[in-house]
Amino acid sequence: MSEERQRKGGKGARRSSGAYPVPDRLLRNLKYEYLHRELWVPLGEAGGRITVLLSDPSDILKRDMIENLLGTKAVDYRQAPPEEILACIDHFYRDEGEGAAVRTGTMPRRGAADEPLAPESDGTIIRIVDRMIQDAFTRRASDIHIEPDTDGQSVLVRFRIDGECITYQSLPYRYRAAVVSRIKIMANLDITEKRLPQDGKIGFATTGTGTIELRVATIPTHGGVEDVVLRILTRGAIMTLDELNMSREDRERLLKILKKPYGLILIVGPTGSGKTTTAHAALHLLNRPNVKIWTAEDPVEITQKGLRQVQVHHKIGFDFSNAMRAFLRADPDIIMVGEMRDYETAKMGIEASTTGHLVMSTLHTNNAPETIVRLLDMGIDPIAFADSLLCVLAQRLVRRLCACCREPYHPSREEFDEIARSCDERWFARLGVAYDEGFRLYRARGCPECNETGYRGMMGIYELLDATDEIKHLIVSRKSMLALRKASMAQGMKTLLQDGIVKVIAGETDLSEVLSVCMR
Repeated sequence: MSEERQRKGGKGARRSSGAYPVPDRLLRNLKYEYLHRELWVPLGEAGGRITVLLSDPSDILKRDMIENLLGTKAVDYRQAPPEEILACIDHFYRDEGEGAAVRTGTMPRRGAADEPLAPESDGTIIRIVDRMIQDAFTRRASDIHIEPDTDGQSVLVRFRIDGECITYQSLPYRYRAAVVSRIKIMANLDITEKRLPQDGKIGFATTGTGTIELRVATIPTHGGVEDVVLRILTRGAIMTLDELNMSREDRERLLKILKKPYGLILIVGPTGSGKTTTAHAALHLLNRPNVKIWTAEDPVEITQKGLRQVQVHHKIGFDFSNAMRAFLRADPDIIMVGEMRDYETAKMGIEASTTGHLVMSTLHTNNAPETIVRLLDMGIDPIAFADSLLCVLAQRLVRRLCACCREPYHPSREEFDEIARSCDERWFARLGVAYDEGFRLYRARGCPECNETGYRGMMGIYELLDATDEIKHLIVSRKSMLALRKASMAQGMKTLLQDGIVKVIAGETDLSEVLSVCMR
């Protein structure tokens, strides 16, 4: 470097040319314009650690971005004024003999041949992610899906609204890594790890409604990219049992059961059927200052003041059964277990419910009678199980017809007869519904209020099996699922399909929605 250039570069230039040779390996994937804009530069590497000159070493976001680009966390930061950093960058990217730019390194590239990646600290990326989360919350989305498309060279963003994935926007492909890194930083995940799935949480302040929580899952996908799914966990006030849209008969029976001081209540259904919402609605009713309630959940999706909620960690051996053991030593009145997925947890739940505790749990089964058979097949003692069981509540979620655009119509006789056949004609006859000119059903049409889908919001359909003396006798005798179902229906249980049909006739949903969740 000439004496004139050293004088213009000041202290930083003299220090760079004298003490620091050009770190070619570190600069290979870094762009001159990018380093100039972000005000940092790698100075060299020694002993497996990289030294970086940075204007503000306390900037955690920038440090995470630097470590991501350098591919290591073994970085030592030295603070320097902007003019010194710029002088070092100018020196490193210039040929000392002629002063011409000789290094035109680019940002890391993973796919697009001509399109560099956007830097993670770019304010544009921050605004995109923030607006995406805010819009998802405003539109009542339950999940955000971020899907880089290596073939289409774009990043598709979809919202799951009322159970359906709806396209929100398509981002430029060059933003794929920047968007993922921004979300990882928000969730306190490792942005250098791109080969393994990661899970985390984000607390996000929405406009005018306070803070929401999002569960983050990153998954490596084909083409060397990562998908991200964010589940919005906090949706405002906890739902009450009155808001769950149960039939009057089922709600009254469940309220009567919840007044019992001990026993086992099971809430069952597939993933995404609203089991956690129902469990917390029941706990909300039971949550009083004179009652001690422990919950073990994976993850803790809904929080309630007054509940002592515990997140289980299977990787360190703290599972549901271990949480149950701890709870029983901690003076509980009510225990809620996220899932009875194994014999040990089920056994401990049944034992706790027979020793003076009210135990509530969920299970992934299709219907209420099947739940009893499944637990017996696990090896559970039928006598202890029958003694502890209070009820099994099976449920599904269906889309609710949009109240603004639902369209009434007079169904054909064939359609009416199909409804009757699908849910047992004798039971249907007891509803007292006659086919005449005044009989109306409703169907989806579509309007701006429902994004032209014809549906807005979700509601539950339920199947409540009350553990009467007859049912307990059948459990002890290990009777079949068919026998349990027949006895339960004789005692007044509506099946999931029958409860759905009642809501179809009431104009709350349509037959296709009910059949789609009950006939799987």
